[in-house]
Amino acid sequence: MNKLKSMISALVVVPALVLGITAFAPTAALAKTCDNGTTVQDGIDCTKSDSQPSDLFGQNGIFTKIINAALFLIGAVSVLMLIYGGIRYTISGGDSKAVTDAKNTIMYAIIGIVVALMAFAIVNWVVGALAIN
Repeated sequence: MNKLKSMISALVVVPALVLGITAFAPTAALAKTCDNGTTVQDGIDCTKSDSQPSDLFGQNGIFTKIINAALFLIGAVSVLMLIYGGIRYTISGGDSKAVTDAKNTIMYAIIGIVVALMAFAIVNWVVGALAIN
């Protein structure tokens, strides 16, 4: 059982590390140099790029991207827990306590998926309503 737990934790940790590394990887837009500016505003204008959102709300806003990434992570963990519950149910061997625990894991994973989908819909609706064009 410990081997199964370590495999499940590896399935969660490795994608989180990969997503974390790619999220903070330097881009070509950050590598450009601006030596022609002499004021603070020139420096601020130099750091702006087309690939980085400058709005807080809206379809391409920073808030929307952060919430969508968090909800994606919650959904991914819920799906992994659903798989884990299925594996526990399969290897329970008829033990009533193990079957009950596995069924509870599956039920809570499904509730997690539903909550993540509802939160995604509500957040996108609220952000869309707050967007000022």
